[in-house]
Amino acid sequence: MHIHFNKYQGAGNDFIIIDNRNGAFNPENSELINRMCDRRFGIGADGLILVSDHKDVDYEMKYFNSDGKLGSMCGNGGRCVAHFAFKHGIAGPNQKFIAYDGLHEAFVNKGTVRLQMGDINEYKLINGNYFLNTGSPHYVLFMDEIENLNVFEEGWKIRWSQDFAPGGTNVNFVKVHKNGLSVRTFERGVEDETLACGTGITASAIAAVLKGHFDTNSIDVKARGGDLKVEFKIDGKKISGIWLTGPAAFVFEGEW
Repeated sequence: MHIHFNKYQGAGNDFIIIDNRNGAFNPENSELINRMCDRRFGIGADGLILVSDHKDVDYEMKYFNSDGKLGSMCGNGGRCVAHFAFKHGIAGPNQKFIAYDGLHEAFVNKGTVRLQMGDINEYKLINGNYFLNTGSPHYVLFMDEIENLNVFEEGWKIRWSQDFAPGGTNVNFVKVHKNGLSVRTFERGVEDETLACGTGITASAIAAVLKGHFDTNSIDVKARGGDLKVEFKIDGKKISGIWLTGPAAFVFEGEW
């Protein structure tokens, strides 16, 4: 079977995107997805996204981690798929789509995509650090220095900690600056550091306000792969109006 794909990246977080509205691609073929995402023997990506038809909105996004397993929400993947859908005429610049965690809106403006994330109704402290679900579970640690941190080693230990059993967690290492944050993320499913993580950047920005580092609800965040912005409203335990804005770019297309 020939599979036509597009390669996209959002702040260095890269994805294989496939228009699967005809249902030809089998989403249960985790071995194939893993092989396609392999950076030496495949196309290479942090994850794979299928675009499917949906009767109520523009389309449905199904995200798979590079290990081939169905993933939870991916913020940068959501921004990239919105750009893809606009580029291919699946949706206009103002879109609605369904993902793992429910309904999302997206606005495409050239190479920038603004994505509405799901509301958060609860969060908690674990060992003095915030743990919250922004479509995927994230643990946020604030540190004085992250540039030389071994994110793979430190992230791996926390990812599999009993505190987050059995599913584990994504882990974000965050440095606070005068005008924003720097974030490095260990992503479960990828099982390594990625150049950016949309749900992790969202969690880090919210945690920074909860922890008292900022008194604003608009945070600029620098990831290794690019710059993003997170906007939100906090009302007690509920966090709503969450928007993630940043770059999304087509890289190439091909046949598998």
